[in-house]
Amino acid sequence: MANKRIFLVEDDVNFGSVLKSFLEMNDLDVDWVDDGQNAISTFKSNTYNLCILDVMLPHVDGFTIGAEIKRLSQETPIIYLTAKNMKEDMINGYKIGADDYITKPFDSEVLIYKIKAILKRQQSDVKAVVEDIMKVGRYEFNQLSRTLTFEDGTLIKLSPKEAELLSFLMANVNHVVDRNLTLEKIWGETGYFTARSMDVYITKLRKYLKNDPDIEITNVHGTGYILGIKS
Repeated sequence: MANKRIFLVEDDVNFGSVLKSFLEMNDLDVDWVDDGQNAISTFKSNTYNLCILDVMLPHVDGFTIGAEIKRLSQETPIIYLTAKNMKEDMINGYKIGADDYITKPFDSEVLIYKIKAILKRQQSDVKAVVEDIMKVGRYEFNQLSRTLTFEDGTLIKLSPKEAELLSFLMANVNHVVDRNLTLEKIWGETGYFTARSMDVYITKLRKYLKNDPDIEITNVHGTGYILGIKS
């Protein structure tokens, strides 16, 4: 089986070189660029399983690069790797669609663990499908293609995490879905920033489902969420 391919954007030449070598020692193929202005053209020329982006880069910052990557390939996971430890920056990264945010200095073994966990979840999005098509109100959700289709034919393409979250909610329609259980299942941890990331995804799902007034995703304070459908 071919190695997973990683796209690394890091402007510190010494650190980038060491990190690239370390990732390759762990059976990952790595394309590395050290200037933000070269990132998107490199990304477009290849197919990647995961991106690792620094935030502070010459010419084009990591958030701008990440947003463009998500526009081009919404399903590609992103890890932000940066010396900045500001809460606002972390939230901004998660809003873009980042899967994780790691601050320097960090344990390289932890980074490998996180990469492998994300890649494993990415594979399970396709394999762990109980039912291909699910109906919710006036929508049809195809878990394999990650598409949500309204009755008038309007189609929305979901990211892997959006699809997994919607699938979990739909499997428990009109029942409370525990917040921590959902975080463990989809994000692999229950920390503050992953919880904020899930809030962002819930907001996105509400927007996608807004055309059916009988569907509502409700917060249950201190517990979780309910995907409710009026009878």
